[in-house]
Amino acid sequence: MTATTVPVLFIGSGNITFGNDNVRWNHSLRIEKCLGAQLDVVGIVDPSTERVNQVLEQKSMTTAKACYSRTRHFITLDQAAASLKQDGIWPQFIILGAPPQFRGTELPGRNLENQILQAFGSEPGIFCEKPISTALPHESLPVLDLLKKSGNKMSVGYMLRYLKVVQKAKSILQENNLTVMSINARYTCAYSKIRKPDWWDKSKQCGPIVEQGTHFCDLCRYIGGDVVLDTVQAYALEHYETPGKLSSMSIDESVIPEDERIPRGTSAIWKFKNGALGSLNHLVALHDIKYSNEIVITTDGYQLRLVDLYSTPTLFVRTPESEDEKEIIFPNDDPFYSEFAALLHPFTNNTPTSQKESEASTTEILSSYEDAYKTYEFTWEIRKQ
Repeated sequence: MTATTVPVLFIGSGNITFGNDNVRWNHSLRIEKCLGAQLDVVGIVDPSTERVNQVLEQKSMTTAKACYSRTRHFITLDQAAASLKQDGIWPQFIILGAPPQFRGTELPGRNLENQILQAFGSEPGIFCEKPISTALPHESLPVLDLLKKSGNKMSVGYMLRYLKVVQKAKSILQENNLTVMSINARYTCAYSKIRKPDWWDKSKQCGPIVEQGTHFCDLCRYIGGDVVLDTVQAYALEHYETPGKLSSMSIDESVIPEDERIPRGTSAIWKFKNGALGSLNHLVALHDIKYSNEIVITTDGYQLRLVDLYSTPTLFVRTPESEDEKEIIFPNDDPFYSEFAALLHPFTNNTPTSQKESEASTTEILSSYEDAYKTYEFTWEIRKQ
């Protein structure tokens, strides 16, 4: 590799990081696009040799194969740190994509952030997948303090903030000096290809609000501001209730204790600190892989509807000037690319091309760990109702 390469370490080789047939996301592809020939993947940390071998075999058949020519597989982060240091390799960028039950606390085996800082210090940039943990929120406070003090450049994976339609909605609110009256969110996931048993087990990944609905909880906060947590109320449609029976599950739910099976639906309401109203309806209901979702933002005279945010993000705007909605679409917008472009820009030695700059929605990191912690608190407040 050349002198301008960026050494990158992946922690976790799961679906969010390297993709599969039932998800639309794949962080490695966006990082390859951001860094191009500068990318030097020096290691993948994951206990599954089979999965890492599969990933490396797939990468060897792509145009990015040279970026993985030095990639080594490590079972643990300690092993990676010792081996890389011995060879004089220092990661400039670390993707923390391991499942949330292994991070976000000070407890041994659940403290990957602390392990990263002990191994590599404050130099590497860190991308942390959401949610920040599966622990109770107060158990993650020491990690928040630790990361504040470390000074590492850091971002958390709330990619929907980076959508150009979301940025446009924010600019309409700001430019017209509008005060949000209410935000109503609807999120219906497609479940039939969710084959990960942990996802269906509340004891492992805390259920669909903390693990998945968190994206819309975060967008509600991003647009409407902080939530008054003691106003949160929620009801759940449980797995044992008649409307909660699902016909197309890819896992055997009988192996999960009944008390730990996830709810099929959650309906929550709350108030924002400015007095505005908020609501979220989350359902596990659709088949195949395409989700259905919408966020409606209402102010005096204006209604903004953010629709289909995972497939064809579209903003519909009604204003006092017309009852007819104006449709706004940004073709080929990729929020995953934008979130990595913002974080990786300082680690590249090449000036981004004008094409790449236009593809990214912003060069600013929009989701800090501190802000992600507030979203985490919010989702737990819904979960415990």
